[in-house]
Amino acid sequence: MAEIKGEECALCGEKKLTLRDEEIDVPHFGRLFVLTMECAGCGYKKSDVEPAEKKEPCKYVLEVTAEADMSIKIVKSGDATVKIPNIITIEPGPAANGYITNIEGLLEKVKEMIRAAVAGEDEDDDGSAMKKAKNMIKKLDNVILGRDTLKIILEDTTGHSAIISEKAVRSKL
Repeated sequence: MAEIKGEECALCGEKKLTLRDEEIDVPHFGRLFVLTMECAGCGYKKSDVEPAEKKEPCKYVLEVTAEADMSIKIVKSGDATVKIPNIITIEPGPAANGYITNIEGLLEKVKEMIRAAVAGEDEDDDGSAMKKAKNMIKKLDNVILGRDTLKIILEDTTGHSAIISEKAVRSKL
């Protein structure tokens, strides 16, 4: 792993930014570069994953149907879009992070995003936004426990993402 400390942070200007670049081998996917930036001054963090080899744009669709699916690995680049129909769409952008996780980790991230979105909203007169958020979180909890199902769609124009499972259907984007 290569590490450079003391770089200038683009956000706070302090020379407390650490850059890391690590090459790892992910089974069934190949070699990846994991790139991270972290500022000890302001707390800024950014990460991404990039394959060592060039890839074709791709789309993965996974039907999550059992508790055992929670351990399925996901490699998501900062350029990927994650869609969970009727729950959320996570678009790529300048602040988007790449990461390696599993289905349970992704669903926990989504629950936190829903909680954060509701916390930042003004309460409607009838409380419908809060009720909708609670219902989405309840569904995600039930999926994690194997009591409900959902579909996860991962689309990446750079081809740098994957759902690593025989259950996942891969196609061209």
